[in-house]
Amino acid sequence: MKNILLIGGSHGIGLSMAKELEKNNKVFIASRTKEELAGLNVTHIPFDALSDTLDTDALPDELHGFAYCPGSINLKPFKMMSMDTFEQDMQLNFFSLVRVVKEILPRMAEGGSLVFFSTVAVGTGMPFHTSVAAAKGAIEGFAKSLAAEYAPKLRVNVIAPSLVDTPLAGRLLNNDKKRDMMAERHPLKRVGEAVDIANIALFLLSDQSSWMTGQIVGVDGGMGSLNVS
Repeated sequence: MKNILLIGGSHGIGLSMAKELEKNNKVFIASRTKEELAGLNVTHIPFDALSDTLDTDALPDELHGFAYCPGSINLKPFKMMSMDTFEQDMQLNFFSLVRVVKEILPRMAEGGSLVFFSTVAVGTGMPFHTSVAAAKGAIEGFAKSLAAEYAPKLRVNVIAPSLVDTPLAGRLLNNDKKRDMMAERHPLKRVGEAVDIANIALFLLSDQSSWMTGQIVGVDGGMGSLNVS
């Protein structure tokens, strides 16, 4: 049985991961809320990625898997994007990730796997994504360097989704017209579901991906690589 730590596993993709992982692993979830975790066999650690220091005393001596799930979606024209927004996106997506990774690395077991989340907008330029693409782009560069530095002891991979139907994306998918429009933008003609991304994260945390590290894995309905218009 593996020990897996999820940061922000109470909603969306993280919750979808937790529901599968808890069946065969010891799962620790560090998040602000725990209501959605009711009925799951997980250990909850109160934690706000923006303001708290992770209570590592609540963790086992060894961790075999780690995933950082918090993220943001701030989509505005660049001229309307304040410096505060850039700083907030960088704090939540990148600097908080770095802080937590520093705290948990001494506990990562040989052969352990770390999974981070980016966005299709890093590799495919999209209007109105300057802030989030910058923050997630930092994650991709960090992950590749970290993967090189810690190979072969640890594996580090990144998932780059397109739009996924989670609470975070609620305002972009809050009516049928918006949902249809967003679906139409993707070659596979639908937006992603949390389980689509969770399934890839589970694979990257498992031994089935033991020969993968330093990879940016696009799970985006074809958005990042196909032009079918």
